Amino acid sequence: MSEKKKRKTGWIILAVVVLAIAGLWIGKAVKSSNKELVIRTHTVGEYTVENTVTATGTIEPVETVEVGTQVSGKVEKIYVDFNDAVKKGELLAELDKLTLNQNVSRAKASLTSAESQLNYAKLSYERTKQLYESNAATLASYQEAQNSYTQAQMSKKNAQAAYDQAKVDLSYAEIYSPIDGVVLDRAVEVGQTVAASFSTPTLFTLARDLTKMQVEAAVDEADIGQVKIGQRVSFTVDAYTDATFEGTVNQIRMKPTTTSNVVKYTVIIEAPNPDLKLFPGMTANVTIITEEQTGLAVPAEAFNFKPDEQVLRAIRKADKPEGSAGKPQGERPAMDEGERPANRSMVWVKVGDDLTPRPVKTGMTDGAYKIVEEGLQAGELVVLSAQYVAKEKAKKTGENPFMPGPPGRRSSQNSNKSGNQGSNR
Repeated sequence: MSEKKKRKTGWIILAVVVLAIAGLWIGKAVKSSNKELVIRTHTVGEYTVENTVTATGTIEPVETVEVGTQVSGKVEKIYVDFNDAVKKGELLAELDKLTLNQNVSRAKASLTSAESQLNYAKLSYERTKQLYESNAATLASYQEAQNSYTQAQMSKKNAQAAYDQAKVDLSYAEIYSPIDGVVLDRAVEVGQTVAASFSTPTLFTLARDLTKMQVEAAVDEADIGQVKIGQRVSFTVDAYTDATFEGTVNQIRMKPTTTSNVVKYTVIIEAPNPDLKLFPGMTANVTIITEEQTGLAVPAEAFNFKPDEQVLRAIRKADKPEGSAGKPQGERPAMDEGERPANRSMVWVKVGDDLTPRPVKTGMTDGAYKIVEEGLQAGELVVLSAQYVAKEKAKKTGENPFMPGPPGRRSSQNSNKSGNQGSNR
């Protein structure tokens, strides 16, 4: 090959290499120009973190009374019905009194007879005593008269007791309310016969005060150790899907119940019911707040964030002009684990256009948020993530393309609801 041809071939190869390098550089430039650095932040604000125990339970009146009868008979009259308000001493129902009145008459007759026999025995005893004292009667006749008198006295007492019992039984035929309350249940109808031979039949069930209800919740044995008397409770019922009711733990019963090898304990929860919305027997979905803390809080994911070198270089390049002296703040190394104070965690704070590591002291967490006791102030921006995103995606997703809204917790400020902000670079 001639020298001229070799030189020409060399120039062609060099041109191909230059074009390849230029194409690679242009490709990288185009690729970088199609992406944008998105920094997601959260505005530090006050928030309430809660740990809870959930259970289901039944709503019941605080006090119920079952009203029955101690005598058997046919129900003759009923004066109240379901949901009626009654006063203490109010007549609720009457039993047929015919048989009971006959029993009273029979007992009265027996008492009269016993009184007559007692009078006769008394006169006989006094006469025999006088004769015995004047030696006109024997000792045996005197003792016999004395014994007859004593037996007559006992017979009179027995007859009196039978008569009193007959009158009491007659009074039991009228059923009165023992409390001020509301009729929850009426278990009899007019004409129905009730038998009180072995147990007292229940005629009515009364609730003392329906403005004060209670929830009997069944709590798993794995959770019962977290439940304490006085803890705040919220619960819902199926009848009012948009309403949440409040209560307080009043009692923890130690007797367990076992269903399908699952051990549960009954927790009694006071539930005020001033509007009478809660009915006995409703099923309550209970949330017991076992622990809560209010303070400045940040999402838990902020503690997992650590910027990579590419992000720091991009921030440094954007913040510092060419040839500027000094090391940019964004390049400051994070604190090593060994240098971090005890009981401290690390978050990154966005100050202007810079990212700065910040050690903080944390408190309670509910899994989504952590309370920060020291190290941050309200209004500061805590970094959640920093990554390159396609410009089209960044425009569509807006300022905060990845951050979900905070869970539904109580907050004394609106910062926990609207404090998630994104900063696009």
